[in-house]
Amino acid sequence: MKLTNLGIVIKDSKILLCMKKRWFWAWLLNSAWWKLEACESMEDCMIRELKEETNIDVKKEWLDFAWILFFHFPFNPDWSNECHLFRINDFSWVPEETEEMKPEWFDLDNIPYEKMWKDDPIWLPRIIDWEYIEYEISFDKDWNVIDYKKLK
Repeated sequence: MKLTNLGIVIKDSKILLCMKKRWFWAWLLNSAWWKLEACESMEDCMIRELKEETNIDVKKEWLDFAWILFFHFPFNPDWSNECHLFRINDFSWVPEETEEMKPEWFDLDNIPYEKMWKDDPIWLPRIIDWEYIEYEISFDKDWNVIDYKKLK
């Protein structure tokens, strides 16, 4: 199972969501994420992905890690991954559009879940509330959630 990470950027009662412009999850809102490269720590990967996908700089001490999601794709097991989530409360630079993503700020009380992955309403509110979570989530070939369970 691949190791991946996801960065949830929250600042001043707003969340940074990005429209993915290509490949996996294209045209849906999400956060910066991807898999670890060889000899890379989760923190270093998160810092690199935030820079590549949103052009913001983050220091390790600004990363709060507390969540894990296990994503399963029975129709394509190579896509299954263990995703480590970080909440980021500080950064430098203004988020900018990149080849990969177009960032946009949303009020925490008005998150456009209808434009996001179908699993996001399951776990994202808990992260916003700082609740520790660990979920296992399975998708069908049409990207619908077919099963999920809270592990912690």
